[in-house]
Amino acid sequence: MLTILLLLFQAVGFLSSIHAILNTRTAQGAIAWVVSLNTLPVLTVPIYWVFGRSRFEGYVNALKDHDLLMAGEREAAHRSFQKFVLEEPDHFPEYRAICKLSLSPFLRGNRVHLLVDGRATYDDLEAGIRRAESYVLFQFYILRADRSGTRFMDLLAEKVSQGVSVHVLYDEIGSHQLPSAWLERYREKGIRVIPFNTTRGPRNRFQLNFRNHRKIVVVDGREAWIGGLNIGDEYLGADRRLSPWRDTHLRVEGPAALVAQSIFWSDWYWADQALLRHLSWQPQEAGGEDGGQDILVLGSGPADELETASLFFTTLINSARKRIWIATPYFVPDEATQVALSLALLRGVEVRILVPRRNDNWFVHHAALVYLSRFSTMGAMVHYYEEGFMHQKVVLVDDQVALVGTVNFDNRSFRLNFEVTGAVADRKFATEVEQMLRRDLARSTQMGRFELSRAPFMQRLKARACALLAPVL
Repeated sequence: MLTILLLLFQAVGFLSSIHAILNTRTAQGAIAWVVSLNTLPVLTVPIYWVFGRSRFEGYVNALKDHDLLMAGEREAAHRSFQKFVLEEPDHFPEYRAICKLSLSPFLRGNRVHLLVDGRATYDDLEAGIRRAESYVLFQFYILRADRSGTRFMDLLAEKVSQGVSVHVLYDEIGSHQLPSAWLERYREKGIRVIPFNTTRGPRNRFQLNFRNHRKIVVVDGREAWIGGLNIGDEYLGADRRLSPWRDTHLRVEGPAALVAQSIFWSDWYWADQALLRHLSWQPQEAGGEDGGQDILVLGSGPADELETASLFFTTLINSARKRIWIATPYFVPDEATQVALSLALLRGVEVRILVPRRNDNWFVHHAALVYLSRFSTMGAMVHYYEEGFMHQKVVLVDDQVALVGTVNFDNRSFRLNFEVTGAVADRKFATEVEQMLRRDLARSTQMGRFELSRAPFMQRLKARACALLAPVL
């Protein structure tokens, strides 16, 4: 029996290595999988089918079916959006590439509000939900059954009693601690609450490595919230080890809110195979006399034909002429982003990288040292945030573009997670983000020139060993 089992693993390892040759993103990765699958199949076959895949199966086909079923509504919405579409700016040659990547252009006529930390974000979310008259779409990677989670679910149940339709979507891995009785209590009150269902479908049983990392709330198609905060008490400072928690969120009013709504709409269709037909798709201008702010809302994920997030951030970095400021809790950039940042430094762009001193991920904390060392020696300014855990995902490009969303600077966000980002092309908003980041820098320690090669042996070993896991971190 043992011999038969070993022969079976060997055969599966061989077949898996063929799959790896056909599907692995890089030649180096394919070689590594082929060697390991054929030499240690008992160990590596399960690992490969959980961690080795970079494409999410089935989502695109489901989305195509979804689009066909909603063709009439989609066409009507497309016509309504035309007057808000920003034409290609003369000073932004990368604009066309960005629009093709995002499948949505920058839209004018919006109002953007920067929300700093948990209390401001939660209070603003609560006020927005209380304004709901027709529906609320509520999606988070992490939803806790604690005081914060109960606060929002009770509020959503209250809105249901007022005749408002409520749909709640959560990631089953990120929210794995949710008690079924807690969820059922709110289902009985009329909230439609379901997991993203990453493993739905016969070909997706092993897609445990993918995550829906998005945080999206939409109220009546008029307002949308996106950013770094999930729903849990730790985001208000309840985690003693990581507190105070530093994070940033964004509220968007105007046509761009409907782009965030369309991302939720697609995720819901994958998760539930049900169409949300009661939503409003008529864009409403929120700009006022000054025309408002130009915003692009980008949805990205492992079901995309292209590596959307990686290409999007690479394109923006390549467009920088003055500065690139990056605030991220996890800095393990992929090859394309490393090249773009290196070129930015070579052409004299000011690069600042802000990461937390304390981190909730031991592997990422040590792996980041490899990349921070590389860019520090090239002239980048590396800052360690000292006051608790900094979880925000913010990028400032020159004086006119600022990004706030869910994307970390790592391979997981660039390739394995479903993410959402708000890119705001507005000088006033960029100045507001700059002022916020300067306050963060004042709470940080700037590293001197850091060379990992001169660090103690154990530190170098841990950093290099952890960096080997970069494709799945």
